[in-house]
Amino acid sequence: MTEDEARDWLIQKGVSRETYARLETYVELLLEEADRQNLISASTRDSVWARHIVDSAQLLDWVPEMESAKLWIDIGSGAGLPGLVVALLSDWNVALVESRRKRVDFLHKVSCHLQLDNVSIMGSRVEVLSFSESASIISARAYAPLSKIFETTSHVAGSETFWLLPKGKSWQSDLDAASREWKGSFHVEQSVTDSESAIIVAQGVKRRSKR
Repeated sequence: MTEDEARDWLIQKGVSRETYARLETYVELLLEEADRQNLISASTRDSVWARHIVDSAQLLDWVPEMESAKLWIDIGSGAGLPGLVVALLSDWNVALVESRRKRVDFLHKVSCHLQLDNVSIMGSRVEVLSFSESASIISARAYAPLSKIFETTSHVAGSETFWLLPKGKSWQSDLDAASREWKGSFHVEQSVTDSESAIIVAQGVKRRSKR
């Protein structure tokens, strides 16, 4: 996907001019901060709309129908991908979980600048966090192998929780490894930004009993 195709994709999805302008502001802040800390790979600076914005936004296509938008937990948020993009494009209440102080500061800066009242920022590891309700959605991008993600987030998930997990070209081996330890409903959707990448959609994830 080219940068022009990425921008067209967002327009075709019905993103309003106001929201598009806020995404542009976010991209400006992201690239500015990337000069100070390693928020994104240097090789993706010239393809930020495709590699990061649309790659995050596409997760909303796989959210199941719910009576109301509840809690979306994004772990290892880093630069706010996908969590900040989700918050900009929807009315989900998004909890950004990030333990690195400089990245937490950046997330606060963006959230305040864009006046995102549907965002909360947790400067901690997800393993030690608790929430008043189970997550409806859990996302993680470039965070850890699937098994590690399920292990560290199982305590904030419920039976109805969906995991939306973008993965690169090694997604099949990652899923195979996780399936040996975890069971549940898993299906795979191809990424719109890269034909070799995928989104793992999982529900009802539980650790397999040891024999």
